[in-house]
Amino acid sequence: MTIVLNAEEMTDFLSEVFPQVEGMFSIDRLDEGALVMRLHASEQHLRPGGTVSGPAMFALADVGAYVITMSRIGRQALAVTTNCSIDFMRKPAAGADVLGEFRLLKLGRTLSVVDCLLFSEGQAAPVARASLTYSIPPVK
Repeated sequence: MTIVLNAEEMTDFLSEVFPQVEGMFSIDRLDEGALVMRLHASEQHLRPGGTVSGPAMFALADVGAYVITMSRIGRQALAVTTNCSIDFMRKPAAGADVLGEFRLLKLGRTLSVVDCLLFSEGQAAPVARASLTYSIPPVK
C-alpha cells in the first residue's frame, strides 16, 4: 500500500494531534511493507520489578496502529481504536526500549486492521503480540 505520509511527516502530525506523547515514541522505519516504532522506555514506563508495564506496551501498540493507518490514509486525526487484543508473552528486558513491528493486514474505507509484535531491543523473542482495529471516519 502506498505511503501518503512519510516518517518525518507522521512525526510532525503526531506532535500536532498528540502532543502528550511527544518524545515517548519514535519511528525507526516506515515503508510500504511495515512500520517499526520505538517506545523510549524510561522510569515512567516501569512497573514494580523494573520491567516495562503492560499499559506502556499497549500505548506503543495503539499509537503504532494509528501511525501505520495514517501513513496510508493521510491526516484523519479522528480515526479511533475500535478493538485491541493484546497477549503478553514474556517479561520485557529491564533498561531496554521496546520495539513494535506493525503490518497493515487490511485497509478498507471504514476499518483498518493491524498486527503488531513487540520486542525488547536486542532480543529475538517477542514480549507481546497485539491485533488492533481502527475505525476511519467518513470523508466529507
